[in-house]
Amino acid sequence: MANTPKQFVRAPAATSSATLYTVPSSKTNIVTNISITNTTGTAITASVLFDDVSFLSGVTVAANDTLVMDTRTVLIQNKTIKGFASSTSVNFHISGVEF
Repeated sequence: MANTPKQFVRAPAATSSATLYTVPSSKTNIVTNISITNTTGTAITASVLFDDVSFLSGVTVAANDTLVMDTRTVLIQNKTIKGFASSTSVNFHISGVEF
């Protein structure tokens, strides 16, 4: 079975919890990188949940800055990545490996 690098999410944030990605049936994903980019002139807060369990909860991202986090989080089929922020001028970039 081949391991395939994959971009799971590249999307602007909503201000309430929204599903950003669902692992396809018969697949397993490993999230390896999360970047949260704040394009505003003021600090924001952001949250990321894996299968409705908080992974990053209300983290602060400074004005015009990016929070970058490396992780090794396994998600099996039909599990979700959700996220939200205090502003819609925030972008989520989440990538990893699918097999």
